[in-house]
Amino acid sequence: MKQLLILSGKGGTGKTTVASAFIKLSKAKTYADCDVDAPNLHLITGKKSEPVTSDYYGMPQAEIDPALCISCDLCRQHCRFDAISVDETYRVNHFACEGCGVCEYVCPVGAATLQPAVAGKLMLFHDDEEVFSTAQLNMGSGNTGLLVTEVKKQMKSQATSDFAIIDGSPGIGCPVIASLSGVDMVLIVAEPSVSGISDMERIIDTAAKFGTETVVCVNKYDTNSKITHEIEIFCQQHGLPFVGRIPFDTKAVKAINSGRSIIDIDCISGEAVKQVFQQTMELLLNRRDSKKGSGIAINHHFSSETETHSNKES
Repeated sequence: MKQLLILSGKGGTGKTTVASAFIKLSKAKTYADCDVDAPNLHLITGKKSEPVTSDYYGMPQAEIDPALCISCDLCRQHCRFDAISVDETYRVNHFACEGCGVCEYVCPVGAATLQPAVAGKLMLFHDDEEVFSTAQLNMGSGNTGLLVTEVKKQMKSQATSDFAIIDGSPGIGCPVIASLSGVDMVLIVAEPSVSGISDMERIIDTAAKFGTETVVCVNKYDTNSKITHEIEIFCQQHGLPFVGRIPFDTKAVKAINSGRSIIDIDCISGEAVKQVFQQTMELLLNRRDSKKGSGIAINHHFSSETETHSNKES
């Protein structure tokens, strides 16, 4: 399976806007939202059916059995996260507990134990032939990288096609690293700001460590043409394909707020993202595929889609 991952390095760049447009332009049958802290791709892709959900268990957390507890206070004294408090009984604050197991180790009577804890929910939308995998991390829970890995596993196991688009998480932390694993190409949606350049450079460096081919586009490029030019120069200097500029567009904002993709309406940003899509797909399909036999059907599929959109534009 070929996988295109869309990243940004920071929040608010328009990554999900671009991802939703790519899904519609490619008529992708398999896709995922790996922003498990705040998944929102389903809002634009028009998912109306209820997903199949399953509990996700992260790291275990401490529990103290009051029937066994002798109030020796050793667990509270040794907890470096201050997760244990005492009133009438000893209690564990599950937002503070890191599941390190020290309390279980020092408890002389076995009152403190580590128990499985639900950290979030995996969600799978299965509409007709489309498969959409995502998840929602519980508030205060960690282990986002592990949950992202489960989202991708679920997507691959239920896939109905040999191509997938993945909307990644912002930043460069654990969920992004988990998203990068095994993908064929990364499209970075950069923002023309000082922090945008820095964030772009960091995510490029992270992707390079995985040996993943990376391409770059700039969203809202006309909000700062000078920095947009600097981003293009950076890409030239580092041999990174620059696949296009997308202008700021008030029509796009209205479309997104109403739950539609920018290619569903007549707007300049929608036309620009079509060009970014075509260039990205050409690079993805022309790259040397190390996964034997996976490129032929995809090449045929996207060639026909690109021709269809080109004919519409002409």
